[in-house]
Amino acid sequence: MRALVLREHGELGALRLEDDYPRPRLVAGHVVVRVTASSFNYHDIFTVTGMPGIRLPLPVVIGLDVVGVVEEVADDVTGWRPGDRVLVHPLDSAGTLMGEQRDGGMAEYSLVEAGQLISVPDGVTDVQAAALPVAYGTAHRMVVGKGAVHAGDKVLVLGASGGVGTASVVLAKQLGAHVIAAAGSDEKAQKLLEIGADEVLNYREVDFYQWVKEHYGKPARWSDETGMDVVINFTGGDTWHPTLRSTKLGGRILVCGATAGFDPVEDLRYIWSFELQIIGSNGFATEDFEALLAMVAAGEIDPPVSDVLPLSQAVEGLRKVRDREVLGKIVVTPGSGE
Repeated sequence: MRALVLREHGELGALRLEDDYPRPRLVAGHVVVRVTASSFNYHDIFTVTGMPGIRLPLPVVIGLDVVGVVEEVADDVTGWRPGDRVLVHPLDSAGTLMGEQRDGGMAEYSLVEAGQLISVPDGVTDVQAAALPVAYGTAHRMVVGKGAVHAGDKVLVLGASGGVGTASVVLAKQLGAHVIAAAGSDEKAQKLLEIGADEVLNYREVDFYQWVKEHYGKPARWSDETGMDVVINFTGGDTWHPTLRSTKLGGRILVCGATAGFDPVEDLRYIWSFELQIIGSNGFATEDFEALLAMVAAGEIDPPVSDVLPLSQAVEGLRKVRDREVLGKIVVTPGSGE
């Protein structure tokens, strides 16, 4: 079968599109899925380049997000049959991650534990479903699952143009919040307005803390009328200290990652003086995916997709993710014509 395979760590050139990668063989407790769509996450870059202290079983087919049609079902599996449309939970029962510790979605077929399968409802396309798992699952657990975003809240989303960022914008807006999206270019900022952000700022041209002060007032220890109700920050690094300064008295900071650095300058005085709530969120659960699929089916959200590419163009799609040239998701359709 055709598959995008990583045999050794390196730059994106280490990926190889192979025509004769072994098709997975059915084993007990599993199904074979014919993959119709898979999408990239920035995590795929770390998989390709290698992560300090983490050893992967190479070769591996990358791609954490998998959507497809059940092709074969093991004799001991019940509740699923060939032809069922499914989204795959990226983690199996042992906590093994698709596309990293076992073969993932950038291939024509994938071996999947039956417990990972989630039915895709009518009215949800394969491309829409493939955009959801890691990025939207992570954002849903953080934005919706933690109960920290409410209708009318002023919510600042940092790094808003990536997968988790656009998902956070879409979900916070769906909850009725007033969403301010920070992006690294005017073009991305305009696209964020188009997907629902109420206001945007280009963080390369303006300091976001200064922007908050000018537009919503400097947070004060005696009033909760100024500053942001919620700041969504999964970048960390140099953005952390101004995040503390931008959040109002009693405000919330949501954190699910640290792409710009995990050990930022801290100032505990802001946390106690402004009674800030710093809420961590990690990963996703089946109920997040089921809720997201229901929202798409009901027309409540439509995940932004930048490109839909055949497998032959997948490496170029991942390059766009690496170089942050994309807003939303890049979806690959392994079974499509070239």
